[in-house]
Amino acid sequence: MAKIATHLWFDTQAVAAAEFYCAAFENSQIRHKSQIHDTPSGAVDILGIDLMGVPFELISAGPYFKINSSISMMVACRSKEEVDGLWEKFSPDSNVMMPLDSYFFSERYGWLEDKYGVSWQFMFDVEGEAKQAITPTLMFSGERTGQAKAAMEFYTAVFSGRGDAEINVLHPYDDQGGESRRGMVMHATYTLLGSSFHAMDSGVDHDIPFNEAISFIVSCQDQAEIDYYWEQMSAVPESEQCGWLKDKYGVSWQILPAIMDDMMRNGSEQQRAAVTQAFLKMKKFDIAALQTAFSAAA
Repeated sequence: MAKIATHLWFDTQAVAAAEFYCAAFENSQIRHKSQIHDTPSGAVDILGIDLMGVPFELISAGPYFKINSSISMMVACRSKEEVDGLWEKFSPDSNVMMPLDSYFFSERYGWLEDKYGVSWQFMFDVEGEAKQAITPTLMFSGERTGQAKAAMEFYTAVFSGRGDAEINVLHPYDDQGGESRRGMVMHATYTLLGSSFHAMDSGVDHDIPFNEAISFIVSCQDQAEIDYYWEQMSAVPESEQCGWLKDKYGVSWQILPAIMDDMMRNGSEQQRAAVTQAFLKMKKFDIAALQTAFSAAA
């Protein structure tokens, strides 16, 4: 699994959404599918998918968080026909945010929220500049408007402590955003440990806050790495639970041990249940305690 993956939280639709996305995008597949039990949400479906080489994790865990367009998925298309084909697949029962059309930044572009609530931007990448086929895009709006540049600087500083991280592209608003947006981020790209992200300050006055429905999983090799990210990023103590944290910009992250993936995929039913009950009691994950629970249930 990649060092960082995008995580999508659904009420009950994770399986249906995974199947839809894998059918919609070429060269895509479901990597794993499992279910855990006896959680606060009851039985929970967990899936991992690759969409054109980009990893996503999906969960059906109840109506506690609702996906919104604060984080959207930018799809870099190789032709206008590819944009149109994806739009045709995704547009039924969708909420169109920007109609499929020609804009100053792209000859063919459209933005919608699909029938599962996930926000997608389909754009003809005429120059072929995109580093990856699907790129999570963070939109800073409401009280967060104007914070995109500071957030990127924070993320790249944190992740550069464990590997490569940098801001690659930064285009500020000029006349397009009006005087109130001048100098803010119209579009930017940054890289964290080999994964690309986009960021933008919203060009209109609305408030769509980040929440736990879309988070980013950081796969850690040891306890020291977990401790590092937790210390650097956790800014909302009441949001700490089961490896989840929220940073000072309101974005949610899951700081998970890589070994847990093997436990939950390859362990027996009793071992998976034991690990589940162990991590449900944790805030920051304790690898040694998870390994003890796993071994004791063998």
